[in-house]
Amino acid sequence: MIKAVVTGAGGRMGRRILALLAERSDISIGGAAEQAGHPLVGRDAGEGAGIGKTGIVIREDLAACIADGDVVIDFSHHEASVRHLEIAARTGRAIVIGSTGFTPAEERKIRELAPATRCVTAPNMSVGVNVMYKLLDMAARILGDEYDVEIVEAHHRLKKDAPSGTALKMARVLAHALGRDLDEIGIYARRGLIGERTKPEIGLQTVRAGDIVGEHTVIFGGMGERLEVIHRAHSRDNFARGAIRAALWVVSRPKGLYDMQDVLGLKDLGT
Repeated sequence: MIKAVVTGAGGRMGRRILALLAERSDISIGGAAEQAGHPLVGRDAGEGAGIGKTGIVIREDLAACIADGDVVIDFSHHEASVRHLEIAARTGRAIVIGSTGFTPAEERKIRELAPATRCVTAPNMSVGVNVMYKLLDMAARILGDEYDVEIVEAHHRLKKDAPSGTALKMARVLAHALGRDLDEIGIYARRGLIGERTKPEIGLQTVRAGDIVGEHTVIFGGMGERLEVIHRAHSRDNFARGAIRAALWVVSRPKGLYDMQDVLGLKDLGT
């Protein structure tokens, strides 16, 4: 049986991953880690996840428990995720990274380190969201420049980065399909007398409120009609299940950097 080491084991996503792993027969909990000083460090991983005793103690350093697993599932923090990838590359363990908010320098570091091991990274591990990326690519290519493109994303009040990594990925998919450079035409705020909308721009608007798990709406606005593609996450379990699916997939792959499009076989469908 494949064993997974879960980082960020005391966080919202980490706890759900642990709980779902405990229900599986094809993958199990091999280890767990949290940042130093976290109140769950030194305690049984199942306590915080509400699944009872597992016999797995949460460590404060991934290096102390990575040998106990075949693959790391990482939902920690963008800075910590890069360090975790370094440890995984050094020890030859596969890793699935679901953290967001990476700086350009951190993204370059991930691309440098990933070829030394097997790494899946994606701003959103949801199967539905990744199918949506494919649908957006197809729609943008068909609708072309005659439709204005806007993205509206909404998340809970505790989310620290904006726009969401998922919204940025959607914007990159759309810009690529339309032959545009997102760095040049991305619009992240509108206020005051801004003039009429320019044709090539792609708007990304952010909402933060309450306990919204995640909503992404992409609007293709034409003259006389509007097409909207919407994904709503009702719980974090869909992200956790996607991450576990990625972990099961990546352990047997050749070394390299992958994303959820690879995991789901969506790249094989073409455009």
